[in-house]
Amino acid sequence: MANVRTRLAVLGSAAALAAAALVPAQFAGATPAAAAAAYDWVALGDSYTAGVIPAAGEVFEVPRDGCERTDRSYPQVIDRDLGSLIGLTNVSCGAATVEDVTFRAQEPIGRHLPPFSEDPDYPFPPVPPQSEAVGPGTDVITVGAGGNTLGFAGILFTCLQLGDGSGGVGTPCRDDLADDIPARLAKVGRDYDDMLATLHERAPHAEVVNVGYPTVIPQDTSKCRYNDWEQFASITPGDLDWLRDDVLNPLNSTIAKAAGQHGDTFVGLTDSSRSHSVCDAGKWVEGVFTTFPTDVAFVHPNAQGHQNAADQVSAALLDALGVN
Repeated sequence: MANVRTRLAVLGSAAALAAAALVPAQFAGATPAAAAAAYDWVALGDSYTAGVIPAAGEVFEVPRDGCERTDRSYPQVIDRDLGSLIGLTNVSCGAATVEDVTFRAQEPIGRHLPPFSEDPDYPFPPVPPQSEAVGPGTDVITVGAGGNTLGFAGILFTCLQLGDGSGGVGTPCRDDLADDIPARLAKVGRDYDDMLATLHERAPHAEVVNVGYPTVIPQDTSKCRYNDWEQFASITPGDLDWLRDDVLNPLNSTIAKAAGQHGDTFVGLTDSSRSHSVCDAGKWVEGVFTTFPTDVAFVHPNAQGHQNAADQVSAALLDALGVN
């Protein structure tokens, strides 16, 4: 994607020069105010957008609101690459459900990644529904959500519990939860449809770019070491296959279908990250821990994963806006 980054740098420089040309003569020599961006972009989503874990950078919220947006998450990477071309409003928030994006005020979790750690500043005051950041002047919206509506973190935790002591044999998590997954996916689909309808109503001229989830589990789960807490710990290989094929892949398909029904763009991340799962040497998603036992990640993208997302999403942003 080096050509994409070159394209972004050129476009960002051109936008900055165009904005500078519009500065009135009486302000020459004064410290310039931030130039107005050519396009307004609002980034919505959950922890896979916000960053959240230390491996995805430092928390930069000022004042801190508990959403744990980090400076190497893909919206911030794109914002730096694009310069003044697009003005970013990033209201993504760790643990957000689709309903939190659409209409519900969210109580942010801070560094509390269940069930392992607590934030000394927790609880934080509720943050507004993310859709309230969108308005008639919004040109482009990115949204990455659905995993928390599905309850993926809770599913992972159940799989950890049920796989403990199994010796890595069998599919105890699939046996316990498989019957629940179709209803969960159906709820994701309904909520996602409502969210997109709300976004289009609030920003009728905006392009909406929907971002899927990356490859988390490899196709060959023999790469995953049972009881390795920097991978999937006590989740069995059989349950990992089930999680990949019957939970995560259908989640991405549900999001892509909803995007298509609204005429929106879907950016899939699975193909570009296929060789960078939790169990690959060059992983772009951390395991239960980044470093056991101190650095909790609970299966979230690291900075390399966010850079890949930035490459894919930035290309889609420029195409959606017709910037060539």
